[in-house]
Amino acid sequence: MSKIDLNCDLGESFGPYRMGYDDQVMAYITSANVACGWHAGDPMVMERTVNTAKAHGVSVGAHPGYPDLLGFGRRHIDCSPDELKNYVIYQVGALEAFCRAHQVTLSHVKPHGKLYLDCLDRPEQARAIAEAVYSYNPDLIYVAFAGARGEVMRQVASDVGLRVAFEAFPDRAYTSEGVLVPRGVEGAVVSDPGQVAEIAVRVALEQKMVAADGTVIDLEAQTLCVHGDTPTALELVKAIRKGLSDNGVDVAPMASFLN
Repeated sequence: MSKIDLNCDLGESFGPYRMGYDDQVMAYITSANVACGWHAGDPMVMERTVNTAKAHGVSVGAHPGYPDLLGFGRRHIDCSPDELKNYVIYQVGALEAFCRAHQVTLSHVKPHGKLYLDCLDRPEQARAIAEAVYSYNPDLIYVAFAGARGEVMRQVASDVGLRVAFEAFPDRAYTSEGVLVPRGVEGAVVSDPGQVAEIAVRVALEQKMVAADGTVIDLEAQTLCVHGDTPTALELVKAIRKGLSDNGVDVAPMASFLN
């Protein structure tokens, strides 16, 4: 039986501002990427999200981002490699403190937003993040962009000695070059549950993604991501989970099957 992880970016509320459907989504995913307070989230939200994940048997990963609350971490911030390393260590450490308080083992680290996408073209940035993760805990999984455009992240993780889970995004449109269509472009976010489930099944079984222009891209992935701020996030994870199950794909936490 094929196996794949289903993850979601969660814990993105802040103070009195609420974002996402964390409590409902937890019942259908296997891994949660929890915001660490710099692009979203705060100590109360982090604690609550970790506790909710534990109650549902969902693996917890850190989701560090640029220090960009106003831009939700989706804007580039010019940082030195040393700054990036310390930014990541700081955020991962903060989240793991809540994991320890609830007897939860931190599973993985997935950079957020622009911090993540900048790694595709900036080897020094990808390396700084990988080194930060390894220096903090070499047993953590480094979540990297699936496909040819994620080669930089794959290479630095291999050089550093980290396990990698390659990630695909069934709720986002891809360009023919294998990157995500910018959010400002119409159709960049795929919100129809049936369509997203079809994409997820294709990635899991065929290791293919059909780009917005019809180009077929090779895309081997061990984890699928749904963005928690998508208005139909709950419907999307339900549809993906059912679609994968109906097609003989076992949905399991990435740490349970990665070497």
